[in-house]
Amino acid sequence: MTPELTALTLAALLQALQFVLYAIPANLELGPGYTMSARDREPTRPLSPKTARLGRALTNHFEGLILFTIACVIVTLSHQSTPFTAACAFTYLGARVLYIPAYAFGLRPWRSLIWAVGFLATLLMLLAALL
Repeated sequence: MTPELTALTLAALLQALQFVLYAIPANLELGPGYTMSARDREPTRPLSPKTARLGRALTNHFEGLILFTIACVIVTLSHQSTPFTAACAFTYLGARVLYIPAYAFGLRPWRSLIWAVGFLATLLMLLAALL
């Protein structure tokens, strides 16, 4: 397995961990009556700010993971894995790990800067594959 695919696999496992980090407090706060329903209505009470942020961080990772997956697949299938692309892949992963607490605790501007590092690492992987 290429280092990029290893980083992708770890990013997918991080996504699963993020789901648990969000789902447990969301279920506790909203109760099983709502979380097991079809959710055709809004919940009777809002999520706490921290739990809501964990949910948004999870959604953000789904969005970022799409582009990162494309980058990893392109680099791997075109046999262009290099120490640079591997470093970019693990930089993305590290940024995603740091993003969770940065978002959960509302750390500004760090959350946005951490996100930008991961996004830039992904873009650099794509550019490296083209060049």
